[in-house]
Amino acid sequence: MLNNQLNNWRKSLEKRKQEGTLRVLRPQTQEIDFYSNDYLGLAGNRSFQNRLLGKISENPRLLTGSTGSRLISGHSIIVSETEDYIAKEHQFPCALLFSSGYNANLSLFSTLLNRHDTLIMDEQIHRSVHDGCRLSNAKKIKFKHNDLQDLEDILKRQKGGCYVAIETLYSMDGDIAPIEEIVQITEKYNANLIVDEAHAFGVFGYGMIEKFRLHDKVMAVVVTYGKALGTHGAAILCNKTIRSYLINFASPFIYTTSSHDFLWMSIKEGYEFLKQNHQLAMDLQENIKIFRKQNLRYASSEKSPIQAILIPENNRLRNLKEILFENGMLTYAVFSPTVKTGTERLRICLHSFNTAQEIVKLTQIIEEFNDKNE
Repeated sequence: MLNNQLNNWRKSLEKRKQEGTLRVLRPQTQEIDFYSNDYLGLAGNRSFQNRLLGKISENPRLLTGSTGSRLISGHSIIVSETEDYIAKEHQFPCALLFSSGYNANLSLFSTLLNRHDTLIMDEQIHRSVHDGCRLSNAKKIKFKHNDLQDLEDILKRQKGGCYVAIETLYSMDGDIAPIEEIVQITEKYNANLIVDEAHAFGVFGYGMIEKFRLHDKVMAVVVTYGKALGTHGAAILCNKTIRSYLINFASPFIYTTSSHDFLWMSIKEGYEFLKQNHQLAMDLQENIKIFRKQNLRYASSEKSPIQAILIPENNRLRNLKEILFENGMLTYAVFSPTVKTGTERLRICLHSFNTAQEIVKLTQIIEEFNDKNE
């Protein structure tokens, strides 16, 4: 039986290899970064690193394990203080920290929803939301990406408990949700709105909920720290009842060993560093402007650090990625079936630390490639 299964798994892997879509792990290299989520450069920022080193020197215990789940021995004074700090910064009643954004979404959607509920999600929402919904046994409906009319048409037909899940900045198209209009629609149909700010946090201040003052219009917000903040982990922003309910019923929270205190400390210090270094977000926006001025066709928001360049057809996209790599540039290619056939794209991430010369060179290579292959 095992040998048969191994053969089936090998065939699936071989098929992906032949299609050029086999996933493999590669160590980081020193080429120019146009693919990471380190939008503000904090992961490699020497001043930020020295700030964290100072904290470790003061308290080496930060580096050791938490010794248990949050409900046993893993709930330290530092994690408690960090949650209070985050809630105050975002002007929410409560915050609950997780070791990753995936675990935060898995907890949120698997716990708050049940089989009698319906979750309406943007068709480009993160996979973690799909997985959380599956564990909840709730009914799942996808609405067309950022399509307000389709969302409203679906909401009109629903009965019983209804939730809507969106992101504010999407990682595949690099476009921004019409958050104010979505809030109006969800309020009209008495649906509970859950918002993922993973890619917007840090890039647009504390995110779109903060920007448009929508704190009392949403059920919960997920903020992650492995992107613009340059660390790791995530927080769910919510009210006291939801926080307590997650602590009591969310399996990914209950049965996971807590992260060490260094993570929680680095998150709090990251917030403080951002408040003292507003120039980083301004530098990022300047680099986005430089990129957008070049002679390419854009499918993404003009202020997004994620810029998707459509390169239809997997082999063509793979060739472009290799040419860029040969020129010392790291980008990320998104092949079908991850995206629909014909919408394959080069996902370019811009950062505050990229230089104008690097950005211009990148766009020139892409333009030359397109001219030769059209």
